[in-house]
Amino acid sequence: MPPQTTLGRVVSLRGQSLHHGGESTTRLHPAAPDTGIVFRHSRLPGRVPAHVSHVVQTTLATTIGNGQWSVATVEHLLAALLGVGLDNAEIEVDSPEVPALDGSAAGWVEAIEDAGLVELSAARRTLVLRSPVEVRQGDRVARLLPSEELELSAQIDFAHRSVGRQELTVRLEPGAFSRELAWARTFGFMAEVDQMRSMGLAQGGGLHNAVVFGADGPLNPGGLRAPDELVRHKLLDMVGDLALVGMPVRARMEAERPGHALTVALVARLMSQPQAWVVEAEATPAAAR
Repeated sequence: MPPQTTLGRVVSLRGQSLHHGGESTTRLHPAAPDTGIVFRHSRLPGRVPAHVSHVVQTTLATTIGNGQWSVATVEHLLAALLGVGLDNAEIEVDSPEVPALDGSAAGWVEAIEDAGLVELSAARRTLVLRSPVEVRQGDRVARLLPSEELELSAQIDFAHRSVGRQELTVRLEPGAFSRELAWARTFGFMAEVDQMRSMGLAQGGGLHNAVVFGADGPLNPGGLRAPDELVRHKLLDMVGDLALVGMPVRARMEAERPGHALTVALVARLMSQPQAWVVEAEATPAAAR
């Protein structure tokens, strides 16, 4: 088991938020061993651990809070942290939502990799699944199965002629997140924009931070980054919501019609069934040898 990690220096990114629409700045600070991923506000009291017990909303994004303040659309950032193997960071926010960047996790990954990871003198703890866990929500289903590595599989099906049914499985071996998923952007459909905005969502959404489908296909200049970009983004979201376990996970996750509510419900079910998993850690951290 490798040692825990943190950032080599502070990382700061600023940009427009997807749903609230305002500008926001998020700073990632190095943190001590066993801190985990914790959010703090630049002006408001209290902290919010990136854990499923702090989820307060899952409508088109994952929002976590502490009863005093909340921060939305954390899934892309959390996916980047898990994807690059960052265990400990204090994340400072100054608004109700982190920046959307280009709608993917690529900007977060680039900034984290530029800062570099530092090994700490504590063993990384990993949740290892021993028996299956499953949740169903109507025609949606998600399950976790024992596996020797983190592997994710998703099937999506949209009634748009440019999308249809897509299926993909990705093993998150070292480097796979950046290569296979980080660049895949969030997406939406012009036919649903007015409804989303009437709900107070997608106020800052546009072609600069999302793939938007019109009747004949993507409206974005250059189109899709890959024919299966949409299912890849769904896998990215699954990684981010799975990070709400609070530590790396060794399991295979399968999802039919995945979404934030479904994955968060699966993580909550997992946490409620401690007999289904064990936590493994190296007895003597490599960094302390």
